[in-house]
Amino acid sequence: MSDNDLLAPDVDPNKKALGIRRVTARNEASTRSVVMVRDHVLICDEKGTNTGPTPLEMALSSLLGCEGVIINRCAEAMKFDYTAVDIEADGEVDQRGSRGVAGVRPYFNWVRMTIRIHTDEPEERLERLKKNVESRCPVMNLFSAADVELDVRWERLTT
Repeated sequence: MSDNDLLAPDVDPNKKALGIRRVTARNEASTRSVVMVRDHVLICDEKGTNTGPTPLEMALSSLLGCEGVIINRCAEAMKFDYTAVDIEADGEVDQRGSRGVAGVRPYFNWVRMTIRIHTDEPEERLERLKKNVESRCPVMNLFSAADVELDVRWERLTT
């Protein structure tokens, strides 16, 4: 990716813009946790009791939500016209890792994501959007830093 493809930052690059994110949870000796995020209540649970998504499903949900935010921010900065984006992801995990088998990672081996963007923008502009989203998305970069194999496919659906 060339520097010409990257959008200029929308903050002063020489001044830290630190933020603290706080969440709390209560677990009453089960697989179910009640998580508080600001004024939002989230239920996280394993499939056995199925009162909410599993922690790894929540991690995938965070990835999709973050992609949506960053796509929107980059599109606004580029004046990139789109009407919607549909995102889906699958991730493979070997459950032996979270059950204590040595040498088996307890998180995703790979994640496959499909991003369907509804736009009539030309391919070159879509490529620039993709490059900027990939470099800016915090959750995608967390997955990358954890050495999760990411296979991201973008599809353009004309409006």
